[in-house]
Amino acid sequence: MYRDLPMRFSEKMRKIATGRAFSSAGQHLRHWLLDWRLPVKLEPQAIIATMDRAKFQQMYDRWGVDDPACEDWPKYLDLPRWIDINIQRVRDTGLDLASRKRVLDIGCGAGYFAYIAQLLGHDVVGLDIDRLPMFRESTELLGVRRVIWRIKAFVPLPDLGNRFDLITAFLVCFNNHKQPDLWGLPEWDFFLDDVAKHLTPRGRLWLELNLEHDGTFYTPELREFFESRGAKIDNHKVMFNSGVRAPASVSLAAR
Repeated sequence: MYRDLPMRFSEKMRKIATGRAFSSAGQHLRHWLLDWRLPVKLEPQAIIATMDRAKFQQMYDRWGVDDPACEDWPKYLDLPRWIDINIQRVRDTGLDLASRKRVLDIGCGAGYFAYIAQLLGHDVVGLDIDRLPMFRESTELLGVRRVIWRIKAFVPLPDLGNRFDLITAFLVCFNNHKQPDLWGLPEWDFFLDDVAKHLTPRGRLWLELNLEHDGTFYTPELREFFESRGAKIDNHKVMFNSGVRAPASVSLAAR
């Protein structure tokens, strides 16, 4: 089972100093008061119990390995770990406390986040490339609607129908993660402009970036650019909580 590393003392003090501890406590209280209203208990075993375990066992028999490396896709067959991670994503994005929302999950992978959100009554569309048969099989098994599309720099998203209340992208790779042509400000500027066209007036965008070769998630210039467009940034999380506004005067120099 997945376990978080113990929080360092310095991180605890930083949370208290910035008020994050009080915000987190309030969120936990709301979850405790409202969890009884949910159609399914947000615990890994309760979510897993809603799945066809026999078919998932068949998937594991086909694709599973005893000890997958952290970069290997078979790691996503560890249901307790990844359901737990995606329950936390559902909570972080507030979908456990929200009325029915229309959600787009970019890079939906095995479909666990979309599936849990669907169990809570949300209308979810996954978007991903069709490279891994395991992901295709998993999303079909979970009943996750998936649009096949590769996000490319300066290419708009396809027609996805009605606008979305929330667009998510966890473990972002579409920015040419760990490649020589990693996205810079111009590519992100185009992407954010395009995503804004798919959001409702108060729709939210939630990005979680991957660590790059230099040990960072973004350059100082890119962080400044995200903030100029209204982002709230918490380490690897880049959150636009009420639309994606036009940028302030930040030079769009390439990274």
